[in-house]
Amino acid sequence: MYYSILHKTRFRYSAPVTESQTEVRMCPRNEGTQRLIEFRLTTAPFARINHYHDWLGNEVYHFDVAVAHRQLLIIAESIVQLTPPPPLPDRLDSTAWLALDQLSTNDEFWDFLMPSHFIQTTPALLDLAREIGAERRSDPLTLLRELTHSIAQTFAYAPQMTRVDSPIDEALLARKGVCQDFAHIMIALVRRIGIPCRYVSGYLFHRTEDHDRSEEDATHAWVEAYLPQVGWVGFDPTNDLIAGERHIRVAVGRDYADVPPTRGIYRGQATSQLEVGVKVVPTAVHMDETEVLPQITTASVQAESQQQ
Repeated sequence: MYYSILHKTRFRYSAPVTESQTEVRMCPRNEGTQRLIEFRLTTAPFARINHYHDWLGNEVYHFDVAVAHRQLLIIAESIVQLTPPPPLPDRLDSTAWLALDQLSTNDEFWDFLMPSHFIQTTPALLDLAREIGAERRSDPLTLLRELTHSIAQTFAYAPQMTRVDSPIDEALLARKGVCQDFAHIMIALVRRIGIPCRYVSGYLFHRTEDHDRSEEDATHAWVEAYLPQVGWVGFDPTNDLIAGERHIRVAVGRDYADVPPTRGIYRGQATSQLEVGVKVVPTAVHMDETEVLPQITTASVQAESQQQ
């Protein structure tokens, strides 16, 4: 399946600002069952854009707008191809827990077993762990499926309930939140029982028949856990899913602090207001891959740049 993604971000400032320095993580990863066909990033005001790969292999674009401006528009456009992941076994064998314990000495997994900025073991988390039985039993794959379902059943999806910098206790105590909160809660539970687990930022293609709880016009977040004999497997506790052909991966990290879609600073005495819109649609791409991304943004970027 091919998907076209349009991700539009606008910062509005209450007064002119200068020297906006911004990092962007919006380029889908190119690995495994996901193939990046094309990616384009544009800004208004215009900026020269550079990029690098961070320590986890995420592609990071960065730019500096030196001229005075009252708003900053960032448009990311992508085409990706997703193929179905290999089918999972019904369960793992009896040696899986022992194999996981041996990973604790492997530097590759250390960061995904330890606490991080948003991943902390709090009294509220321990209460939830006891409530839903987040302890070693059966086999790791079965347990992860059960935890995904339990979080989806225990927490209500409530947009605007939390902020991007909210600690997990806000959602734990309120029993509601958004995909970012549910991902952090699941990661905290899973690391506590010795399974490497990481945060995934990306997009989800919504279909009416799937009845997804997450918002259609926003980015999405889920988790990946490492399992012996299987590798990294995605679990979506917001929608009670194993990540598959509708989940488009952009960046992975210890938690949200590693992979925000945008991060930046500016010079000026002003407050900022953020607006974000996301659209993910299936697209027909010829096998020679000569079809280009839609040109719908070119005129709009130029027009909005003239309004600065």
